[in-house]
Amino acid sequence: MTRADAVRVAAISPDTLDLDAHLAAIDDPTAGAVTTFVGRVRDHDPDASTAVVALEYSAHPDAEPTLRRIAEDAIGETDAIVAVSHRVGRLEVGDAAVVIAVASPHRAEAFEVCREIIETIKTDLPVWKRQVEADGTSTWLGLGG
Repeated sequence: MTRADAVRVAAISPDTLDLDAHLAAIDDPTAGAVTTFVGRVRDHDPDASTAVVALEYSAHPDAEPTLRRIAEDAIGETDAIVAVSHRVGRLEVGDAAVVIAVASPHRAEAFEVCREIIETIKTDLPVWKRQVEADGTSTWLGLGG
């Protein structure tokens, strides 16, 4: 299987992210390990002066191909299979902003690929977020989710 084939999902979407759909996408009889990561909107931020009530994500038109490349690069020479999505639009506290599911024959690979994907999303994915606080103030934050 090529790295491109091993990325079963790489999506930027305004729709609610579904962990079960990501798990179904990576279901494979060769996989002895499955790891997941769900990045959710939290109600606080160290730099916020009041409670966080929402995040508003926007993405560059190249975000989806960039997400696919991030997943392919993280897979590298492993036998991992990946499904990854990043949500855009307004997300409320508790909503999933990022979902990653990784299947591989061995747990070490699954954990490593999953971690590499989320860390690279934070630095390389052209997605920006506007953090909205309870007092009405907002702050734009740079690349990544």
